[in-house]
Amino acid sequence: MTPEARLQVQEGGPVPTVAPGHRQNACTGSTSVEQAIHRAVSWLLSAQHRDGYWWGELEADTTLESDYILYLHILGELNSKKVLKLATYIRDRQLPDGGWNIFYDGPSELNATVKAWVALRLAGDSACSPHLERACKKIHELGGLESTNSYVRFYLAMVGAIDWSMVPAIPPEIMLLPTWFPVNLYEMSSWTRGIVIPLAIVHALKPDWRLPAGVAVDELFTRPGAAPPSLKWDVHILSWKNFFLALDRCLKLYERLPWNPLRRLALARARQWMLERLERSEGLGTIYPAMMNSIFALFAECGDRTDPLLAREVSFLERYEIEQEGSLRVQPCISPLWDTAIAMVSLEEAGLDPSHEALLRAARWLVRNQILGPGDWRVKNQKAAPGGWAFEFRNDFYPDVDDTAFVLMALSRIGDPQSGPLRAAMRRGLAWLVSMQNRDGGWGAFDHENNLDFLNNIPFADHNAMLDPSCPDITARSLEALGQYGIRIGHHQVNRAIRFIEKTQDRRGCWLGRWGVNYIYGTWQVLSGLYAAGCDMSKPMMQRAVAWLKKVQQANGGWGESCYSYNDPKTAGQGPVTASQTAWALLGLLAAGEGHSQAVKNGIEYLLRTQGPDGNWREDQFTGTGFPKVFYLKYHLYRLYFPLMALARYQASIVHEGHKGTRRKRGPSLCSFVPFVD
Repeated sequence: MTPEARLQVQEGGPVPTVAPGHRQNACTGSTSVEQAIHRAVSWLLSAQHRDGYWWGELEADTTLESDYILYLHILGELNSKKVLKLATYIRDRQLPDGGWNIFYDGPSELNATVKAWVALRLAGDSACSPHLERACKKIHELGGLESTNSYVRFYLAMVGAIDWSMVPAIPPEIMLLPTWFPVNLYEMSSWTRGIVIPLAIVHALKPDWRLPAGVAVDELFTRPGAAPPSLKWDVHILSWKNFFLALDRCLKLYERLPWNPLRRLALARARQWMLERLERSEGLGTIYPAMMNSIFALFAECGDRTDPLLAREVSFLERYEIEQEGSLRVQPCISPLWDTAIAMVSLEEAGLDPSHEALLRAARWLVRNQILGPGDWRVKNQKAAPGGWAFEFRNDFYPDVDDTAFVLMALSRIGDPQSGPLRAAMRRGLAWLVSMQNRDGGWGAFDHENNLDFLNNIPFADHNAMLDPSCPDITARSLEALGQYGIRIGHHQVNRAIRFIEKTQDRRGCWLGRWGVNYIYGTWQVLSGLYAAGCDMSKPMMQRAVAWLKKVQQANGGWGESCYSYNDPKTAGQGPVTASQTAWALLGLLAAGEGHSQAVKNGIEYLLRTQGPDGNWREDQFTGTGFPKVFYLKYHLYRLYFPLMALARYQASIVHEGHKGTRRKRGPSLCSFVPFVD
């Protein structure tokens, strides 16, 4: 990242000034809550970028740094000082058993460990060094290289380490399938499209990027030559898995033919698809794997490191680098729109004047970043006009429902004297949000009606994110946003969304969180969304959720949940206590009218007790979700703005005696401007 474009939130950030005579203590009286809110607000205001946005670091596991070393090898930059710094970062995170994990305090994971082993070999570490011998032993214990996912094996085939027969076919001919055909590009999730289309180009060209002499991966197999489990036939002869495996075999036979009549046309379509999206973004999809894969595709085609387009895309990816204390790490994405919207809502909840300069600058920055052009979402939602917001600085093809909903909530209470552009932006955003509702009543993230479950049997679908179906947390956030604009129970689409939420409640009373960890996240968001939609929070569905949240509260008053709950749902609501997850549970309970309950008081006491003197909280755990079971995230601002939001709503609940729920001031009613469709 370039210094002038980056706001990196450091541990122990700016220290605000606390009003004289105020003293922090662990009681939940209004004075101590007000002090905690004041400290957090001061910290957040001091962290705002001069252009109006907030932007905290987005952290992931070491697979990014491992892939980055392989990427530098392919670009011919293995002698770069970056390789040594990346290797230092990877080594520092090796676990005692020899492996690497994919979330803080998690167990060793096969794909991360194989990638780390290969990366450190490229960085110059000997295979006989103790740390790599331990890693190799752990890889064998976890099933060996043959058990890694398709994308690990694709990268290894790309550098000549394994044979292409071990990799599912990703033919560019997929570009030629019409949108009415059951298997086509737009039935895959947006992030899968961004990952797969560049790889299809590489798969067709098969460039010579072999590993340096002396670097091989043979010792990582438990049984050399064994077929990967994902390419083994299902025991049930008539199954979708066997159908797609048979198709994979046919595609590989097709590629061996001396004449592939459709290949040139397919490659041209794939190239054009990629170039169109590069033109209106700062990297393909502005997510790390798609950006890196697009660079691979461009390099495979031109072979020229100085090519202007390739150089531009390389520079975009370099912005994701963070160098610190002799090591280098890489962000998977950047989140300024997301951070800005949540920071604004937190400040608004905390009572900051709606016309405060910080909020006005942020709101105007958001309005300027509304996406007014078409994107991939338009393929299956042709009648809708643009109007959403993306996660990153510029990603015009991929606005998403979650960001749009939070931005709309942030803008709803702004007191901007220049209200014309603001109201127009809100009207466009609401119309786009409503148009993205699926037939089942729910909302997905980036795509409309992206829910053909049988596609999860495609051999390269083992990243657990082939689809983008409706999920409870985004559906509930959409309800929360609509509720702030007076669009509530009684509207056909709101009623359908509530029915979807009813169907997805876990028998224990909680809801799964697709984009945050996990059941605590989903349950918080559903309770908040149902409350904003005007639901009676005393109904059994909501009270079961309240009972579950109280049940999983820990002895110190906080809440925590490990990423492992995606693997084992029995561990829902269990894990180290974190500030963000404690805040989510409190927000859910407050929405349900539990402001005066002992559970809420204990949770507030935990937040007051653990807040640092600078106004921030410490949080090591990953509480964000990329792909469940595969990829997790740590948003460095989650530990601040969600606790601030919870404290502010708690304060509102104790100020208003007899309060039932934290009914917040709604934004302007734009109901008459929004077209409601089935």
